[in-house]
Amino acid sequence: MSTLDKIQAAGKAGQLLPSSVEIISTWLAAGLPTWAVESIDELVAKGAWSELNDRFYRYLEFGTGGMRGRTIGVISTAAEQGKLGPQGTPEHAGIGSNVLNDYTLVRATIGLFRYVRGYLDGIGCNDQPKLVIAHDVRHFSRHFCELSASTWTRLGGLAYIFDGPRSTPQLSFSVRHLKAHCGVVITASHNPAHDNGFKAYFADGAQVVAPHDKGIVTEVNKVPLSDLGQFLSVDLARVITLGHAADDAYLAAASTAALDPEVLRKTKLKVVFTNIHGTGCVASIPLLIHAGCDVSAVQEQVAFDARFPTVKSPNPENAEALSRAVALAEAKGADVVMATDPDSDRVGVAVRNAAGKVELLTGNQIGSLLTEYRLSKCKELGWIPKEGSDRVAIVKTYVTTSLQDAVGHAHGVKVINTLTGFKWIGAKIRGYEETLKGELLSKEGIALDYDATPFASRVKLLQKYSTFYAFGCEESYGYLANDYVRDKDANSACLMFAELCAYVKSRGMTVTQYLDEMYLKYGYFLEGTINIYYEGASGAAKIKRILDTYRSQSPKAFGDVAVAKFQDFGRETFKDADGEEIPKQDLYFVTLANGYTFAARGSGTEPKMKFYIFAKQAVKNAAELPAVKQSVKAELERIKALIEADAKARAEG
Repeated sequence: MSTLDKIQAAGKAGQLLPSSVEIISTWLAAGLPTWAVESIDELVAKGAWSELNDRFYRYLEFGTGGMRGRTIGVISTAAEQGKLGPQGTPEHAGIGSNVLNDYTLVRATIGLFRYVRGYLDGIGCNDQPKLVIAHDVRHFSRHFCELSASTWTRLGGLAYIFDGPRSTPQLSFSVRHLKAHCGVVITASHNPAHDNGFKAYFADGAQVVAPHDKGIVTEVNKVPLSDLGQFLSVDLARVITLGHAADDAYLAAASTAALDPEVLRKTKLKVVFTNIHGTGCVASIPLLIHAGCDVSAVQEQVAFDARFPTVKSPNPENAEALSRAVALAEAKGADVVMATDPDSDRVGVAVRNAAGKVELLTGNQIGSLLTEYRLSKCKELGWIPKEGSDRVAIVKTYVTTSLQDAVGHAHGVKVINTLTGFKWIGAKIRGYEETLKGELLSKEGIALDYDATPFASRVKLLQKYSTFYAFGCEESYGYLANDYVRDKDANSACLMFAELCAYVKSRGMTVTQYLDEMYLKYGYFLEGTINIYYEGASGAAKIKRILDTYRSQSPKAFGDVAVAKFQDFGRETFKDADGEEIPKQDLYFVTLANGYTFAARGSGTEPKMKFYIFAKQAVKNAAELPAVKQSVKAELERIKALIEADAKARAEG
């Protein structure tokens, strides 16, 4: 019996999904290279039906972060392993339509090119489509970068790449700086080592949103397998490699994140930094040193390494990933620990508390501290009115703590809530820029070159004609200082947080004491998350079941706590503080009778169901704050357990 016969039989026996049978058959008929055919043969011979389903049940899709998935299978075949690279990288990325490999990457590149070419034609622009590509340190990242650039130039476009790994925010900046039409980062951010991704950006330097995202997906889906073969070898003859000038331009822009550089120079803050084997060392360390910080790097984690060998997960949200840095900080008496993820768009921190111990902060706490400090400093510098203004905005996601809403409203500025994903924050910034340019042209007859306009002038013009973006962040450790970059930026966030620490130290306080000051002013806020992982095709079905039943059978109570309000962002219409309608999404917001709230959504970048729980309680005075913290934490944990149990029951049907 041939491999194809066995696949057909497995489909009839229910071992393979109908979609898997169809896609595998199509791929085999397309004329795959020997190693790929041998890989499928091996998996079929082993009866690895679950593995084949996971690899072939669908085509890899764009989510909130673009296209992301495994490059190395749960079962990696002998043909894929081939001659292993220096960090254990297999010779070939895993074969499969739901795997990030040469086929799915080339297909995505062709689709992106055809969309951009069509878009330029539609606006009467005959320029060569110009693409900038950056990549992180993961398995196949450099290969995918070169393959994508090669494909782009073969199609007739102009492609720029860097000479080595660079961060996601540097890509975002470089798209605008080079006046490119689009950009790509080859990264899976903080995902496990077996993953990689293809994250697309448009000319504004932000991740693609509607209509571009759907337009790109449509073009990608049109690309037949028969179109891919001619692009599978790499030719860099017409690809441009960027030099030091590109790095210098980004570092200059990132350094503007410091609002009060003098406080950093005076304080000589002692920082322990780790890039957890990723790209953070390229820009974060130079920025901190240039600002006047005394920086100690975690030497065992400085070198680029696709395996991330010193951590269970290269995610700065996890305490374990910061453990070496915390130990070094304790030994050196450092003021603060900072850790960036592989593509350096997220940063986790730990600070020395009033008891002298190093304490980790959550992404919500970091963002809230930065919001309070930066709005206060903007007023002190005279950038925004002391009483605030509805022409000044902070932008956050719905699933980020409402402490930031309280801070923004108390400062008299507009608070914009967006869907999850920093691309929506980037979209708001683009809207403010476009409004300013449109108003200036219609009222003053001025065609503004936005990027060439000094930042101080932009601040004034935006407040006169549009809205000034003062700060933005999301709970998952992503922060953005200003609009030079249009995605979360851990490099500039390290600088921002160092400045905050220096300011607090200059007051003779600790960061945790500054946070307690905020709680006394705004109330005590505490957040919790639940992440329920469901891998592969069967896992996707479970996540869908949770989402579907939340809509069809919305929860009425969790234990003895009744549901007071249920909001369905996929069916109801919501508008942000600018009056703009929020795009429909399977996001649910639940308000409980005790005043707590939670949000439920499926992750767009990982195979998991996510819940975000928000608690708050008024605080009368400093004396009662410890008791309030304890009681709120206990109640939050109780509610979390009830929500998780309910979700797991829904998943099983």
